[in-house]
Amino acid sequence: MRKTAKFLTLAVALAATFTGTAKADEGFSIGADVVSSYVWRGTEFDGGLNIQPSLSYTFAGIGVEVGAWGSYAVSETNGTRYKELDLFASVPVGPVTMTVTNYNCTAGTGNTFDFGEDGPNVVELSASGDIDDLSLLAAVNLSGIDTKNAVYCEVGYGFYDKDGFTASAFVGGGSEAYYRPGSSSTDFAVVNTGISVSKDRYTAAYIYNPDSEKSFLTFMASF
Repeated sequence: MRKTAKFLTLAVALAATFTGTAKADEGFSIGADVVSSYVWRGTEFDGGLNIQPSLSYTFAGIGVEVGAWGSYAVSETNGTRYKELDLFASVPVGPVTMTVTNYNCTAGTGNTFDFGEDGPNVVELSASGDIDDLSLLAAVNLSGIDTKNAVYCEVGYGFYDKDGFTASAFVGGGSEAYYRPGSSSTDFAVVNTGISVSKDRYTAAYIYNPDSEKSFLTFMASF
């Protein structure tokens, strides 16, 4: 668990570095995204149209948020339809947000709350925050089917804000075995680079994974 210890040390460093206070609105929040393909951290989970609903509740005064997020393919690929259902809880710690996420990429099959090595879940702890136009994320898998405690880190930078358009560039790296399907390596590699451009409720992103040497162009509409 030395990776976990290193992650927690990084989280404390982030908390000491950032300035400001995390804020969130009280009450329920619902929404949905429609994406041309589902690409996450440089890996394509489904190449077709996906609907991604979300539901959350933020507690007054303390800013703690709990919720659920899903991704559901509109059409089948090779006889199956992709389904994912994730549960999360976020806690503001000063200017840093600490989040525990349970990823379940086999929604509708198996025991939803089976966190064993043979279950459908991966539990991740992450820390995130912003410094002006710079965003930072550090995450580590703690339990579930990923027994090697894969890590992921990402840096983003907002470099454009004009005429209603905003743009940012990002670079992310993680443990190869978890973020490159088919690889057995536990080495850390850059797996997620690109730019994202948004206007109103629409976002387009060009993503390149230097490790797998694959690129993607995605479009998202948020409601």
